[in-house]
Amino acid sequence: MQWLREDLGRNHAPCTLAYFHKPLFSSGAAHGNDPTLKPLWQTLYDAGADIVIGGHDHHYERFAPQDPEGRADSAHGIREFIVGTGGKNTHRLLAAPQPNSEVRQADTYGVLKLTLHKAGYDWEFIPQAGRTFTRFGTRNLPLTNRAVAAQVGLVVS
Repeated sequence: MQWLREDLGRNHAPCTLAYFHKPLFSSGAAHGNDPTLKPLWQTLYDAGADIVIGGHDHHYERFAPQDPEGRADSAHGIREFIVGTGGKNTHRLLAAPQPNSEVRQADTYGVLKLTLHKAGYDWEFIPQAGRTFTRFGTRNLPLTNRAVAAQVGLVVS
């Protein structure tokens, strides 16, 4: 993880996103949570990362910002998206969702559009033609992240 800590230490972007195949948290019945990713998440969390995107479980799910232990953390937590809806078969969801899961679905194929800003990010799930499931939202970065951005000379609105 040293390479990641060093890379994140050089990163002065006000909004940081990481992606990898497997999610740490998942309400998918096929694979579910993958605790082997906790050290990676801890490194990202310690560095103030904002978003993690994963796939592996073939469904869409969005989590509220949380820490690597799965505790809600609206001030500094990482929001995880699972976007395994690219066209292969979908997987069933667990009857009881994981804590902090805000929305999940396994019936509609689609993609996630993310727009990163200096003060936060927007997301939108775009379904395949003819389907109606869609979700969108905005998150403003915590003031601590904005202060770091201002220190490195970025205009923060």
